[in-house]
Amino acid sequence: MDDSSTTRAPWAQLQDLLVLHEDVQDFLSELAVLTASSLSLRGTTYCGITFQRSRDHQFTVASSDSEALQMDELQYAFGDGPCLHAIRIQAEVHVRNAATDSRWPEYMDCIRNYGIRSMYAVPLKLGGHAKAAMNLYAKSPDVFDEDFRRVAQTYAAEASQALLLAVRVSQHAATVEDLQGVLASRTTIDLAVGIIMGQSSCTQQEAFDILRRASNSRNVKVRVLAGEIVERLNGEPAATHFTEG
Repeated sequence: MDDSSTTRAPWAQLQDLLVLHEDVQDFLSELAVLTASSLSLRGTTYCGITFQRSRDHQFTVASSDSEALQMDELQYAFGDGPCLHAIRIQAEVHVRNAATDSRWPEYMDCIRNYGIRSMYAVPLKLGGHAKAAMNLYAKSPDVFDEDFRRVAQTYAAEASQALLLAVRVSQHAATVEDLQGVLASRTTIDLAVGIIMGQSSCTQQEAFDILRRASNSRNVKVRVLAGEIVERLNGEPAATHFTEG
């Protein structure tokens, strides 16, 4: 198997996902589907992506299909298995044949009933405290051989970088939205203070104190009360004029 030719096209597709999906959840869902299709080299491969917030709190953030999701959730129910172990030790975990593998016996007994035989879990390198893993399942034994695992490791490394970038883009977007909200609130409050200064012939600090006392007496937020004052005089909500950087 020539892994250089196998992984290049999926990496180009990962870049496309970053462009097409600004939302991290959408990106993850498409990533799981792309991973399953790209790594279905010897029959159908199912993919789940697990995030772990703490040792006792893990969840599947995306899956290629209901089959992968079910296998992941069964593992969480038992509290251990290939995926969770891979996250714990930050190394790949390979199950050649679930029918003969003696590790995690309760979980293995359960998934055998669902026809799963091969499993491969590889951690995604996210940095910081975040931990995640890409979980691959197949219904035939010995699907994930050495060549496959080498390809999957390369793909997981590339997917990790794409996911990190997607998260950073999302965090930047959230920061911009927060900034817009702060600026909008600040503008409304400043306008309301100006209106009170004109109506009461008082200083800026005195006007703000009037606004704050009225806010407390009515039990509403300062920005809400300021918005009412501006809209009452202006006939419409205050407009915030700034450009996004």
